[in-house]
Amino acid sequence: MVDGGTNQSPSRETLAPRVPLPDRPVRVEGHEGTQDGPRADLQPRARPGARIALAHDWLCGYRGGEAVLERLARLAIERFAPLPGDHPPVYTMFDDRGPMTQTPTLAGLARITPPLARLPGAVEFRRWLVPLYPRFIESLSSALTRDHARRPIDLLVSSSSCAVKGLRSPPGVPHVCYCHAPARYFWSQREVYESAGGLRAAGLRKFGEKFRAWDRATAANVTTFVANSAFIAAQIKQSFDRDATVVHPPVRTNFFTPDAATPRESFWLVVSALEPYKRVDLAIKAANATGQRLVIAGNGSEWSRLRAMAGASVRFVGRVDDEALRRLYRRAAVLIHPQVEDFGIAAVEAQACGLPVAAFRAGGALETVIENKSGVFFDEPSVASLVEAIAKAPKGGQGPAEAGADCRRSAERFTAERFDAAMEAVMLKALTERPNS
Repeated sequence: MVDGGTNQSPSRETLAPRVPLPDRPVRVEGHEGTQDGPRADLQPRARPGARIALAHDWLCGYRGGEAVLERLARLAIERFAPLPGDHPPVYTMFDDRGPMTQTPTLAGLARITPPLARLPGAVEFRRWLVPLYPRFIESLSSALTRDHARRPIDLLVSSSSCAVKGLRSPPGVPHVCYCHAPARYFWSQREVYESAGGLRAAGLRKFGEKFRAWDRATAANVTTFVANSAFIAAQIKQSFDRDATVVHPPVRTNFFTPDAATPRESFWLVVSALEPYKRVDLAIKAANATGQRLVIAGNGSEWSRLRAMAGASVRFVGRVDDEALRRLYRRAAVLIHPQVEDFGIAAVEAQACGLPVAAFRAGGALETVIENKSGVFFDEPSVASLVEAIAKAPKGGQGPAEAGADCRRSAERFTAERFDAAMEAVMLKALTERPNS
């Protein structure tokens, strides 16, 4: 029914109306004060010995959500539960039991899944099992209650882009949900997915209203919502009528850095999954129209279609490792970001390497790109609008005297250390405000 592993959305032309940002200012934890780091009062002293359970929709590959979960696991262990006996388990609907080389902390934790999700084929066909998601969450809630009875849990922290935010914590145990987005196929992109045709669309129409009612009701199981951007905070408000604190996800700015020894070249760069809503087709059309060199890093279901439409100046390099990706960021002239993203980590990684961004004026890019400093915006999903914006983009650089310094300063607003300080403050507040804490 839905692609539970890739968080796909439809193309820009058919997007539902934009969710308005909240009328009043949104509190953004860990992104206040100076550019050099979080405010001193956002660096709390953690409470050692707290047992913190973690939850995630599925562990089936590595993307931005898993990077956030890995950071949350490290924070829960290093700042709250340093003793091995206190290390939290991870509750998840599906687990492919694959190698977790990019998430070493998670690899060392127990992982708890519902019995039905362990049946052969369940992981591979998880996108068709949406009607069973509430049952899976109820099973995990019961497992959490049993674990709590054996040894008390002090806090539940979930990382959710679908259903795991519905997890019910034991009485008196607060639940902090880091929400990457309410399930798009039932909320922000509902009409598009339901009108797409085929079995998936039919299933979403049949079970959509029931799932939305469940999703709305189980939002009450969350004590504190944390959104990855003000854009998603607005969606949480619209979907669940709940306010959310904004904590932007961690970006590895210590790894993604400029290199004075690497000269800038003239090619455009796209770093993206090749899925319809990513609008890579727009970048290709712009390259075809201008003859400009374009390098595309990533793979996905649109691979064949996009290659068929690409001209001679377009090169596909597939999914690349971190070292190769950093080299591309350091060499390119501009990163093209034509899609509407919840946050958009690639845009921040690029800026961390001194590379300016040409972004569509919507979604998380409004929070990550500083116009005319670290990038430019284009207002229409058209070749003309994109090409015009690229022509106005700041010139990337490598050293502190170059224009790329503005990009670097922009990226440093989203360091892993800021994320840690902000989430530690949220978790500590939840612990200290719980009854009998």
